[in-house]
Amino acid sequence: MAGKWVYRFSEGSEAMRNLLGGKGAGLAEMTRAGLPVPPGFTITTEACHLYVKEGTLPQEVRQQIDTALADLEREEGRLLGAPEHPLLVSVRSGAPISMPGMMDTVLNLGLNDRSVVGLAQETGDWRFAYDCYRRFLQMYASIVMGVNESLFEEVLAQKRAAAGVKTDAELTAEQLADLIEEYKRIVSEETGSEVPQDPYQQLYGAIEAVFRSWNNPRAKAYRAANEIPESLGTAVNVMRMVYGNMGEDSGTGVCFTRDPNTGEKVLYGEFLPNAQGEDVVAGIRTPLPMEEMERRFPEAYQQLCEVAERLERHYRDVQDLEFTVEHNRLYMLQTRSAKRTAFAAVKIALDMVNEGLIDRDTALLRVSPDQIDQLLHRTLDPNAEKKELAKGLPASPGAGSGEVVFDADRAEALAQQGRQVVLVRPETTPDDVHGVIAAQAVLTSRGGMTSHAAVVARGMGKPCVCGAEEIQIDLAERRFTARGVTIAEGDIITIDGTQGCVYLGRVPTVEPTLSHELETFLSWADQRRHLGIHANADTPQDAARARQLGAEGIGLVRTEHMFMAKDRLPAMQEMILANAPAERAEALAKILPMQEEDFYGIFKAMEGLTVTIRLLDPPLHEFLPRREVLVAQIAALEKSGASAEEIRHHRALLAQVDALHENNPMLGFRGSRLGLVYPEITQMQARAIFQAADRLWQEGGRVKLEIMYPLIGYETEFHEMNRIVSQTAEQIFAQTGRRIPYHVGTMIEVPRAAIIADKLAKECDFFSFGTNDLTQMTLGLSRDDAQGRFLGIYLKRELIPADPFISIDQEGVGALVRFAVQQARQVRPEIELGVCGEHGGEKKSIAFFRRVGLDYVSCSPYRVPGARLAAAQAEIQLEQEKGTQEVPPESVMQPA
Repeated sequence: MAGKWVYRFSEGSEAMRNLLGGKGAGLAEMTRAGLPVPPGFTITTEACHLYVKEGTLPQEVRQQIDTALADLEREEGRLLGAPEHPLLVSVRSGAPISMPGMMDTVLNLGLNDRSVVGLAQETGDWRFAYDCYRRFLQMYASIVMGVNESLFEEVLAQKRAAAGVKTDAELTAEQLADLIEEYKRIVSEETGSEVPQDPYQQLYGAIEAVFRSWNNPRAKAYRAANEIPESLGTAVNVMRMVYGNMGEDSGTGVCFTRDPNTGEKVLYGEFLPNAQGEDVVAGIRTPLPMEEMERRFPEAYQQLCEVAERLERHYRDVQDLEFTVEHNRLYMLQTRSAKRTAFAAVKIALDMVNEGLIDRDTALLRVSPDQIDQLLHRTLDPNAEKKELAKGLPASPGAGSGEVVFDADRAEALAQQGRQVVLVRPETTPDDVHGVIAAQAVLTSRGGMTSHAAVVARGMGKPCVCGAEEIQIDLAERRFTARGVTIAEGDIITIDGTQGCVYLGRVPTVEPTLSHELETFLSWADQRRHLGIHANADTPQDAARARQLGAEGIGLVRTEHMFMAKDRLPAMQEMILANAPAERAEALAKILPMQEEDFYGIFKAMEGLTVTIRLLDPPLHEFLPRREVLVAQIAALEKSGASAEEIRHHRALLAQVDALHENNPMLGFRGSRLGLVYPEITQMQARAIFQAADRLWQEGGRVKLEIMYPLIGYETEFHEMNRIVSQTAEQIFAQTGRRIPYHVGTMIEVPRAAIIADKLAKECDFFSFGTNDLTQMTLGLSRDDAQGRFLGIYLKRELIPADPFISIDQEGVGALVRFAVQQARQVRPEIELGVCGEHGGEKKSIAFFRRVGLDYVSCSPYRVPGARLAAAQAEIQLEQEKGTQEVPPESVMQPA
């Protein structure tokens, strides 16, 4: 088991991020550059894997920790937890990918009943020493020993109330001494033991607790939400304590090298005097702006500005910095790439290119397609009437409405029922992360712009208002009061995270628009990508919106959606009830002009671009009422004395519902099977398509028309469908004297179609992979049933890597796609190949489709901008994998 498990900060570097974690790598880089970092060492992620596997730290790892600690003690001239001049340390987590607040930290480790006296005598400040000790007891007991932290918070709140003060910093040394005894009593009652007095026992207890926290529920939920691999593990960083709670010449803060909300190039952050770091990030106290730090500690502030500038230029990215000022001296405790809003991500990427910090490819990789989707969320209607309940800090932009809930578990439970919720808390803790994920928005009465709630919400694109101090939350009664209005759990409120406002009820929203910055950024993506981006659209309005969002064509027009409108459904039902082809044709004649008008509108909206129309796909029963509804309606009609004709009509519908019943309709009488058995349906649709196209041609417009046959499994099905369509086309061309150019193709959604792709390619101008149905048929899953019943369990148990209906199953379904592409290209190299399932808008699937050689993806209109970026990222990553593009090396930070 020989290996190196522990590294001093002076031994590491950014290149060792996977081993040292992000925090450890950052501390190592800053140490090597001569920045003011307290000394310490990092226990690697490999040690975490060992601990998780074996349930204990192997002796060799312990020996290396003991050696590193001895070196630190020798360097500092102090011993851990000694009765005189004690060395105190912090024990903090640090994964290779930032997971803010998700894992555990213990500060002031080494304090006990003897060393607290030594600390007080050394500093001459009993209040400071007792404040550190009570913090340590609370952290160690809750994190290492599992005592409910709220028990300590309740006692602390009672102590403040009894003393008549608002903040912890106002408690006296005597009051803190009493508090320490209360904390010890809580630990004894809850655990039957006490916080260890042995500092070395404390150290190993804390190290193991941090390693255990890699697999705590909140960390696992955060990783799942942010697609962070379970295999990474966390490092542990042991660092000499520096104190922001040593009086009014000390403090602590968090800052960003640019505004993470807007992207503005300013030092942005918050500061708390006479406090420790957890006070800021936990939101326990509402901190002060950085301007206050500049006023109180001008020299430390100026040094912080210089450090921030150096770190941003070194990492070529916005940095999130934690720092402490101890007796006017600055110490850097962390640097990491900052979480930022979608708007800020785009602006920062553009600005850094213009500043020469990064190139365009790096900029394109810095913004995720999910962030682009966030920019297309609806915003509050500025003209809507609103009743403001409260105002706080605009911690994360955007708008969200929902039912008020006061705990994360209930938020998650209601969201799973399909209800929209707003999570309201005094402040959030890392244990609330599953509630933040579930909520539409977050509201806290305490905390600042860098609190846990703000950072996590910003990273997830959730609207958030923090520090709304005018709301009075009563968790026991599950309600809050603001400006004389009481809001109970279940009432609706709206959060405007952009302005920091809370409104009563649900406020109307408006459609978003592409900003100039976003259009510029996406134009860079368009220049870089190879894949075409089409949209799925069923109405002229959808088509027009898709084009505005950058769609280069319509990859799927689902004609069945046009029949669902109330004015068309009766004619469709009349066609279904027809007993003879003539009756069916008569009903279809009523639908024909409606279809033609729809197609014309879509052609007009997409003039000059490709429009791919899929002929009728679903089974006929979907156009009829459900059986139980009809039975109830017939009973009600008979009871009310309705006319015999009305009752007869409903009975006919019921009889047809029974006649059309199938045990597995998605594998039954639908798609081209329906179009072949009832060719008059195919003829009507073809006539509507060609007549609409001809109208546009008469006006001087053009459209690149593609007609797609669904659910083809045999080449004979394709031949017969194509015969019906081509005959209809020739009839129209003969009538008008004009030939409309068009292409024909098929959806590849039946596994057999993928297997015989070479045969189909001889006849088809294009294929479009219908990956929704292809996934169902390949995996033998019903999407609606599987997602609601067991896929969630499979994901939780890690039996499958992802929901196959969200991100394509590359090994199974993807293998069919790859095989079909290869077979088709061998027969017809120029054949156009695309995908029109919703996988076409998902970033990992898009990267896969690019690798297997598709020409385009098609997705819903609002996913088009994100797909444009994902396609560009796929191209860049493909070039990097092939080694055709040089990856820019990290710069080396030089000592100051």
